[in-house]
This record gives sequence, structure tokens and C-alpha cells, in this order.
Amino acid sequence: MVESWFRSAAAGVQAETVDAPITLPTGALRDYREAHPLAQVFPLLEDVLGQAARDCDAIMAVSDAAGQLLWVCGSPSVLRRAEKVGFIEGSNWDERMAGTNAPGMALALDASVEVIGAEHFRRSMHRWSCAATPIHDPATQSLLGVLDITGGADIVVPQTNALVRAAARLAESELAREGLTRRGLDHEPSSGSLRVLLESLGRSHSLLTIADGHARPHRLTLSPRHSEILLLLASAPRGLSGDELGVLLYEEDSRTSTLRAELNRLRHLLGDELLDSRPYRLTAELNGDWLAVEAHLALGDVGAALRRYRGPLLPESVAPGVVRLREGLEASLRQAVLSSREPDLMSTWTRSAWGADDYEMWQAQLGALGPSSPLRPLAAGQLARLDRELGLPGAATGRRSPA
Repeated sequence: MVESWFRSAAAGVQAETVDAPITLPTGALRDYREAHPLAQVFPLLEDVLGQAARDCDAIMAVSDAAGQLLWVCGSPSVLRRAEKVGFIEGSNWDERMAGTNAPGMALALDASVEVIGAEHFRRSMHRWSCAATPIHDPATQSLLGVLDITGGADIVVPQTNALVRAAARLAESELAREGLTRRGLDHEPSSGSLRVLLESLGRSHSLLTIADGHARPHRLTLSPRHSEILLLLASAPRGLSGDELGVLLYEEDSRTSTLRAELNRLRHLLGDELLDSRPYRLTAELNGDWLAVEAHLALGDVGAALRRYRGPLLPESVAPGVVRLREGLEASLRQAVLSSREPDLMSTWTRSAWGADDYEMWQAQLGALGPSSPLRPLAAGQLARLDRELGLPGAATGRRSPA
């Protein structure tokens, strides 16, 4: 809790602020949430938890991974009280914008949390208590959003916490069952053909999904080395010789037998119909989550590319070929976001784990924001923090505001 208060203060949140900023205005909210993956399971959450919240004079809320409330449900009387503190659809409850609160902490920690009364950073929330838990994409384990129950002091009890967690897990199970997160496998393959989806963004172990058009898709979580090999082969459709693959895979010279043994284990795992040799190459139609990002960038659709980007490509890998692919993709996407001059895109980047300390992006974001934007205090606060941490002269308080 103390760390959350520090994060809130460092971001420039004021304890006297009454409400949370609106970052999804009414005109954009409907289309945004209809396109969000959690829209597919919101009716389930409403059925399981929404009515229970109304029965105990509480609110059920669902946010996205940026802390924006997409749905807020409750009785009219409690919704009117919540509106006075800004707990409404379209408002942003990221800790750095709304101070310590359960949805914001659940996002920051990626864990179930509860915040009771005066534990909230803003005084206007001291009459409220809340319990929240994250909801993850079952295919990639990336954070989709948060499920929250907010009410009076008596709302946070073990039974409520258990119910919220159970509802979130039920939503994840439903997403997995319906296959709603099988990005790249939206079209059924033709009879007898194989299609492969390799998901490696933000993951140390790639997730491989194989579909043959008949049985349900088969999913495998690969070892780090097999993740690297498949990623490199997927990025070289014409194939790679053993020597070429070895250079891309190992930091130092490695015996050919080591690579051959790894490839034999991979072929045993995948089957001969997926992995060919001389040169080594994948023989099935392959989609990759990073390839989708590259495709959107090539089309100039920076927003779609950023939505697809779940984090650095195999972030723990030190294989030279993987490092080159990872750094190239991140640099291309980052430059596209910077060049867009779109505050929303830059805000998405700086809210991420990989972009939180991006000084140039924070500067560009501050310069692109209007004078009345609720994001300006956040950007200025983060620049001040980085000034202090980097020992730079001229903290954000002394920096000339962009025109």
C-alpha cells in the first residue's frame, strides 16, 4: 500500500482531487468497448457478479488494461453516489491518474487486491472500499483488464474477494473455450492443411497453436530454446542452413551436434509435417503475433500495431538473431508512435512496462497534450521523476511548458 501511495504522489495526483479524469469520452467509449476482447464475456460477468453487486448496494466495474472503466453496473442510487467521485464509464483509474485504488493497484501489481476506506490516496474515496482482480488473455497471459467490486466498508470480506476472483477465472475460461484469443487463426484452414500461430510477444516461452481444420487447435508451450528456433525459422520463410541457424542462435560458437540435437527434439515434438531440413524451414502456413505488428506498421496503422504489441519479443532471449528482431521491431514501433504525435498512442506506450521510463516519449507526449488535458500532470510528474532518477538538471517543474 505504501508503494502505491508513493507511485500516486510521484505521478502528481493530488489527495484533494475529487474525481478521476475521463480518458474515454462518450463519443469514443461505445466503439472502443465493443471492440475490446472483454466485450465477449461481459454478459457472463454481469450475470454472475452484476446482480450480486446490486443486491448488496455495490458496483461491479470492468476496466481495460489501461485502467479505463468500460462498464460500471449497479443500482441507480449507488451509481449516483459513485458519479460524484468520478467512478463512471470512461474514467481512468490507473494509480498514476486516480491515486491508490483497487482497480489501479490490481493493474500495477497484476494481482488481486483490496483497498479499504482511508487506504485510498484521494480523500473523496475514503467512504468507499473495493476489491479487484486482473483478467488475462488465456492464450498469451497478457493483461486484458480488471474486474472490480466497489461499495461501502462492509463490502470487502473474504466471500466477496473469492467471488470476484472466481468470476474473473470463469471469464478467462470462457475466452479460452470460445477461442476468442486465437489471433491469426480467425479463418478456418482448408481441409487437410496445417496452419500455425506462434505467439512470442511479451513471453519468455512461445505459445504454439496448430490447427488442421478438423480437430480443435492443439496448443504447446515451448521451451526457451525451441521458442528461439521457431521464431528464427518463422522469420526466414526460405529456410536456414545449420550454420546460419547456429550463428543466429548462439552467442558463441557451438558444436553442430548441440544444434542438431535441439532440432531433433523439436521435430519429435512437432512432427515431420511441420519441420523440414536442408535447409531447415517450416512447411506449414504460419502466422506470428509479431508479424501482425509488422504488417500493421507497413500499412501505416500505428494504432492497430500498438494494440497487437504485447511486449518485447522473447524478452529474456540473448540469441543474436532474436535480439536483432526484438530491437528492430521495438524501434520501428516506437518511432511510429513518436512520429504520430497522437497523445493517446504515446500514452499507451508510456503506460506499459517497457515504455514507463522512455524520457523522449514522455517529452513528446507532454508537448502534444492540450493545456487542459487531464494527462498533463501525469506526464509532467513522470518527467520530474526521471529527472531525479537520472540526475538531470531542470526538473519538470522548471521545464518550459510546450506551446
